[in-house]
Amino acid sequence: MYAVVDIETSGGRAQIDKITEIAIYVHDGVRVVDEFTTLINPEAYIPPYITRLTGITNAMVADAPKFYEVAKRIVQITEDCMFVAHNAPFDYSFVQSEFKRLGYNYQRQTLCTVRMSRKIIPGLKSYSLGNLCDNLGISISNRHRAAGDAFATTQLLELLLARTANSIAP
Repeated sequence: MYAVVDIETSGGRAQIDKITEIAIYVHDGVRVVDEFTTLINPEAYIPPYITRLTGITNAMVADAPKFYEVAKRIVQITEDCMFVAHNAPFDYSFVQSEFKRLGYNYQRQTLCTVRMSRKIIPGLKSYSLGNLCDNLGISISNRHRAAGDAFATTQLLELLLARTANSIAP
């Protein structure tokens, strides 16, 4: 099982900045079997450059749940799953940092679709999610929003798994 995760944040430093949105699609290797998406009140200011990138404003998250209010759901939905993300070290470090602030040691095996793409589809100029999706015919709606990017990453994972299966088939 795979938990395909994408987050939006208040900045780029997991130890300092906070998650403002999270989307998780649980994939059984064939299809999506569960999902969870929510804005998160980061209890911190979202800088204008982040709002320009994501469209997420301070007003949008003011009444959203705080991380501790969704933490149990995140643990449950990702239980017994591999944590998959496009640039997994980034997303995983933020999720781990949020849990560490709560005194919980969040641990999952990770799979990075950037690294996987480089191995399975060598020679591309860029392995950004947008460029990969353009090259592979995967449409992304709501770019730089957690649900849109996580769903595109889910489709990318499906394609990569199919190519891996085909390359080892007899």
